[in-house]
Amino acid sequence: MKQKILVVDDEPELRQVLRTTLEKENYEVSEAGNADEMRQVFSEEDFDLVILDLMLPGEDGLSLTRYLKERSDVGVIILTGKGESVDLIIGLEMGADDYVAKPYNRRELLARIKSVMRRSHRSSEGNTAAVEAAKSHISFSGWQLDLPHHKLAAPDGSDVPLTMAEFQLLRVLLECPGQPVGRDKLSLKIFNKELKENSRNIDALVRRLRMKLETDENQQQMIKSVRGSGYTILTTLD
Repeated sequence: MKQKILVVDDEPELRQVLRTTLEKENYEVSEAGNADEMRQVFSEEDFDLVILDLMLPGEDGLSLTRYLKERSDVGVIILTGKGESVDLIIGLEMGADDYVAKPYNRRELLARIKSVMRRSHRSSEGNTAAVEAAKSHISFSGWQLDLPHHKLAAPDGSDVPLTMAEFQLLRVLLECPGQPVGRDKLSLKIFNKELKENSRNIDALVRRLRMKLETDENQQQMIKSVRGSGYTILTTLD
């Protein structure tokens, strides 16, 4: 079965170029030119990925990212233009899985799509043998990270929703408990791209994950910033 992608952009020419590019890669493509059209199409079909322009007229890509992530685990890639770095960080905080800058490089966009697809719940279902061979859970300070299903359970047993980027961040930090992991390494592991100078994308992602792990005001900080070195998770594996 073909994987399905929804392209949301107010420029018909760009949508057509994306459709042609993606259909050549054997993806099934639907289009929407604004927020209302996106909601309509999204309510009628199941998608594996949404490619979403950040600067749409009316309701922009930021609120639509929140809308998508509140209702599904669909992957979201944001298309950004020059000068939209602040909005991009907000988009990542709202749950976007990756981003591509306009004018985009075709090969880079396809690589981003495949990366998000690989990290998605749907694509992981087809890799049963590899999942069974791998370690299935990481336990830390009463928390349980379910690797095959990309889920996190709090010490009280409740599910804590994670975006794919948040899941990858937590997994990388837990691979080196108590040791700092640099921002460059985190960017390569999570987004498969080098960290651009003055980029705050990793910091925004860490801030979002902290909010989910450190829910109690009296709770000790779990993810610590290490000056000049990156971030470390202050926990021991159970």
